[in-house]
Amino acid sequence: MTIVSQHSTAVALKNVTRAFGHRTVLDRASLTIHRGELFGLLGPSGSGKTTLIKIMAGIDRADAGEVHMLGVPMPKLEMLHRFGYMAQSDALYMELTGRQNMAFFGKLYGLRRSALNRRIEETAALVDLAEHLGNPVAAYSGGMKRRLSLAIALLHEPEILVLDEPTVGIDPVLRQSIWQELHVLSRNGTTIIVTTHVMDEAEQCDRLGLIREGRFIATDTPAGILQHTGAASIEEAFITLSQRTEGGARA
Repeated sequence: MTIVSQHSTAVALKNVTRAFGHRTVLDRASLTIHRGELFGLLGPSGSGKTTLIKIMAGIDRADAGEVHMLGVPMPKLEMLHRFGYMAQSDALYMELTGRQNMAFFGKLYGLRRSALNRRIEETAALVDLAEHLGNPVAAYSGGMKRRLSLAIALLHEPEILVLDEPTVGIDPVLRQSIWQELHVLSRNGTTIIVTTHVMDEAEQCDRLGLIREGRFIATDTPAGILQHTGAASIEEAFITLSQRTEGGARA
């Protein structure tokens, strides 16, 4: 597990609220993520995970509350060069090749010439796409598009990496390889925030935020959550904590 100073904060959210119409998606959510930490957001569909990370990245705005990334109030356009973001839906140019997509986004991140070419080759190799960079993205499978999106998010070696369901549609062997690389990045100081539905992925995180109906029901290490609930798995712990929350609400 990465050891960081408790005063070294990468992302801080305080009482963040977001509603769409009459539906409250985030309800006074507060969270602190430390630099160099591999932090997992775990919750069912509709729990607010994606909305939360969009607000972290400045893609969406909170209706109330405060969001700071690396000490800077969000959203701020200049922060684009300091974090990498991989959305749940792939935002790629289908008519361009994989290499052309990477070159386009790399230039947006400020990479030029030799540095850009080097990072294209390095990240493409990481996600096992090197042989396919010359093909149009329209010909890629769903899993290949996810891998290309991940490579693009990694291109500029960001201080913070925000990944929304990064391994959906990726085969188990490559998924394991990607997680090994995430651990290497974390040990080298990159802060990684990842949403996942896969329980064995959740257990690999330094800490987890379990979110349900827009509120955190637990924030702790995987071992701490298991110990607190007496559960044998994170899935069982989530169910136990959800039932306790419902019981408390009824009381």
